[in-house]
Parts: sequence; structure tokens; C-alpha cells
Amino acid sequence: MSDCIFCKIIRGEIPAEKTYEDDSVVAFLDIHPKSPGHTLVVPKEHYHWFIEMPDELSDTMFRAAKKISQKLKDEYAADYIRLSIVGRDVPHTHIHLIPQKLSTEGLGV
Repeated sequence: MSDCIFCKIIRGEIPAEKTYEDDSVVAFLDIHPKSPGHTLVVPKEHYHWFIEMPDELSDTMFRAAKKISQKLKDEYAADYIRLSIVGRDVPHTHIHLIPQKLSTEGLGV
């Protein structure tokens, strides 16, 4: 889709801080991060909704997300990586990977 912002990033028409790329998937830092390291994982081929993607591509995308999540967890000393697929803000399937720390507030620790 020619006017999709993620397609433009994939084509190199809009700059982004890419952190991962293979034949099918690209990952880059979110421009409005929820936490340091907030990363978006997108398929290079445009699909509006996750359920429209071929199974092989969604499998590849999740394998990439898993690999990137481990890197983010290590790099940001995160306790876990929050993963979500929302798709309302940009109509191109994407996975949010957000490094998180466990809060001890209210736990009596």
C-alpha cells in the first residue's frame, strides 16, 4: 500500500531506527515509546489485519518477535516483554514489544 507509513519505512522512504530485518519481517523502535526499547515488528508485505496473513508469515513474524524479545529483555534488563497486536493506529499488521519491569509496589517487598 503506497501511502502506508510502515510500507514507507520498509521501502526506506521514511527513516526509522531498524533493529532487526530478514526476508519477511522488519523491526524498528516506536516513535512514541511506552518504555525504552519499545519495538514494532511488521511484515514487509502489507496486511491490514493479523488474521489476513498467511500462516507461514505469521509464524515467521512470531519467531522474529520471540528472538527480538530476548534481545530486548537482556538489553533493557526487563523482567518481561509485553506483547500486543492492536492495529488501529496504523493499518498495517504489527506487534508491539514493550520491555517491562515487575513492580514491587503494594506487594510488601
